[in-house]
Amino acid sequence: MKGILYIVSTPIGNLEDITLRALRVLREVDLIAAEDTRHSIKLLGHYGISKPVISYWRKKERMRADEIIRKLHAGLSVALISDAGTPGISDPGAVLIKKTTGEQIPVVPIPGPSAFVAALSIAGLPTEEFTFLGFLPSRKIQRRKILRDLSLERRTLIFYEAPHRVVETLADMEEIFGNRKAALVKEITKIHEEVLRGKIPEIFSELKTTRIAGEYVIIVEGRMEENKPVTADVLSEIRVLIKKGLGRKEAVKKVAGEYGLSKKELYDASLNEIP
Repeated sequence: MKGILYIVSTPIGNLEDITLRALRVLREVDLIAAEDTRHSIKLLGHYGISKPVISYWRKKERMRADEIIRKLHAGLSVALISDAGTPGISDPGAVLIKKTTGEQIPVVPIPGPSAFVAALSIAGLPTEEFTFLGFLPSRKIQRRKILRDLSLERRTLIFYEAPHRVVETLADMEEIFGNRKAALVKEITKIHEEVLRGKIPEIFSELKTTRIAGEYVIIVEGRMEENKPVTADVLSEIRVLIKKGLGRKEAVKKVAGEYGLSKKELYDASLNEIP
């Protein structure tokens, strides 16, 4: 019988941010594969968990993946953990997960902390739709190209950034994204947690006067819809669709998409003009 691979989320800073289920699984598995054993031993020791631990860091990911799969085929259960957050999300894990699923070995998620979700929840920016990009390239030319490609994206954008690059990245964002609203979250869930909110130039200016240290999450609002006028022709199309039996919301959604208009403004205008 094949074993089970558990993808276990661990705290991103505060050791109390771990689920009861995660603790139970870590106590029950045969083996724990950790991104950095030195780091994970602190978490396991804090909760009195004593299990065999092997390293699973990025440079040895493919070699370790094959080794872990052999153990899973032998019937052992394995918990994969990263230094912080969820394995495979800007952390090692994707290689093992892909190989494991390809060999029909059960993979079970043990949900928990994720830095970008926690940061988004307190950013004060739209959360209905968002795009997570992880770490941008360290090279300026590559980083700026990606940011330019994202300049038309309407969804909220979320990035991770290291302390030694955060100033350069924000400078590029100010030039490419302009005066958009943003939030810069530093050391989330840790002792020195800090959130800067405002327009990108304001955050960039304030960052220069603060101590730069730790990991950062940068959240930027997407490109806003232009306020195009709602014309009589547009309202006429909505009227026709409603007469054909389409609900007002569906008619507005259809026409707004065709003309690139704000659904809310178009809906409000239709209430005034179309009984």
